[in-house]
Amino acid sequence: MFDSVLRDDYQNILNEWLAELQSAKSGSDHRLGVTELRSQGETFLSLLRDASKKGQLASGQGDSWLALQEFLERISSSRAVQGFTSSETAGFVFSLKKFLFAAMRRTSGANAEALAAETWKVTELLDKLGLLTVTTYQKAREDVIRRQQEELLELSTPVVKLWDGVLALPMIGTLDSARTQVVMEALLQRLVETESEIAIIDITGVPTVDTLVAQHLLKTVTAIRLMGADCIISGIRPQIAQTIVHLGVDLQGVTTKANLADALSLALKRLGLTVGKVKQ
Repeated sequence: MFDSVLRDDYQNILNEWLAELQSAKSGSDHRLGVTELRSQGETFLSLLRDASKKGQLASGQGDSWLALQEFLERISSSRAVQGFTSSETAGFVFSLKKFLFAAMRRTSGANAEALAAETWKVTELLDKLGLLTVTTYQKAREDVIRRQQEELLELSTPVVKLWDGVLALPMIGTLDSARTQVVMEALLQRLVETESEIAIIDITGVPTVDTLVAQHLLKTVTAIRLMGADCIISGIRPQIAQTIVHLGVDLQGVTTKANLADALSLALKRLGLTVGKVKQ
């Protein structure tokens, strides 16, 4: 029954479904245009009909079934980027049930048993396809969030050139393993590009320093030294100094300063430079 309905009543189902999709679309919603929405509806129903004609819906195998899956995965990923919710994405598939069931009722006549069996089969099929859209949507959203987190990490670790031969990296927020890696890569790359001799890591904006944070700082200092440059850590507040002592973290050999100004002054001195007021 389902196969014959898709074959014989295809155009009526498509027209009714597209009308429903368009009416459900808010006029102020510009995420998806009417033309694109119609195109997606026509493509989905056409692929569904092709897979049904080849008997691939029950087996879940074959070229037509694969094309149907790939299409749903593609539009689910795009809707995740466009800002749709998972329920809105799955609703694209689930909204077709109403019109398929209506067409099947018209075809079945008085055969209630056959109608019930076909209705259950179609329900399972569309639920399976709807679940596929949700799964793909979630993966796409996770990818978007991961990329945004990586971009935020890069933005939160700007390497600033304070002077010829002097770079500064102001740290703000928690320093974890992932961020330490980003910090080292960005800082080492800038050291090579600018041929700088001294790097200042300012931790004024780091709220707390524990053993793990201190270890990450030491790793960064070691990497800088391996590049042939020197490193100064600034922003050592009294509370942080007490914490480091209490934790027994060995910062011996690492130059530290209370603030960025003192660190820059020391860096210039190491470069043989002095800064003073111009005499009037």
